[in-house]
Amino acid sequence: MKLDYRIVRSDRRKKLTITVERDRSVVVHAPTAATDEAIQRVLDSKRQWLFDKVNHAQKYQDRPHPPGKELVNGESAPYLGRDYRIEIADTPSGGVEFSRRFLIPAALKTAGREVLKQWYLERARQTILPRVQRHAVELGVVVAKASIVDNRYRWGSCTVKDHVNFNWRLIKAPMFVIDYVIVHELAHLLETNHTARFWNIVRAKAPTSEKAKAWLKEHGQLLEEEV
Repeated sequence: MKLDYRIVRSDRRKKLTITVERDRSVVVHAPTAATDEAIQRVLDSKRQWLFDKVNHAQKYQDRPHPPGKELVNGESAPYLGRDYRIEIADTPSGGVEFSRRFLIPAALKTAGREVLKQWYLERARQTILPRVQRHAVELGVVVAKASIVDNRYRWGSCTVKDHVNFNWRLIKAPMFVIDYVIVHELAHLLETNHTARFWNIVRAKAPTSEKAKAWLKEHGQLLEEEV
């Protein structure tokens, strides 16, 4: 059976690693000097594991009353790990507001999911980016740039230029999950690969990392939805 994959080379990388993304695509992270033959040997050695990962059927729970194309009373939307009721009601600002429930002005309800997406994006910037700076100080690393991005299948990423990016959809997850993803990406500024040292750093700074990984495995597909 043919295995499709893409190769990402970097001068900073010393070891070759293979990851299976949430969209089940296979990515080979390799040192610049790695030959195609060397990469193929590693792929061949992990072929069965890769096919198992790519074809693994994950189990997810359905959300109660998810929003439709036009928002209506009684639907629900997630925020920081919980589902909250949507209520169509006027707000002082004329925009989406949150007070133990989502308040959506009637004039905006036909815009549907896009209205909530924009609210999530802004709330992600307000909530996640300050925590990135706090964790960076605690880890003793310098972040060149931190951004909230729209990336459906990756929760976070760290570039060779010391930029860290975080998926806006994380704002729908509990705070301990957000903190785990932040620490995970910042730890790459200290250790590029997923070595024992890397995981020791993550566990030391994010004690609930195993719980967070389990939460993402169970609920990840729901986070991938627009709202």
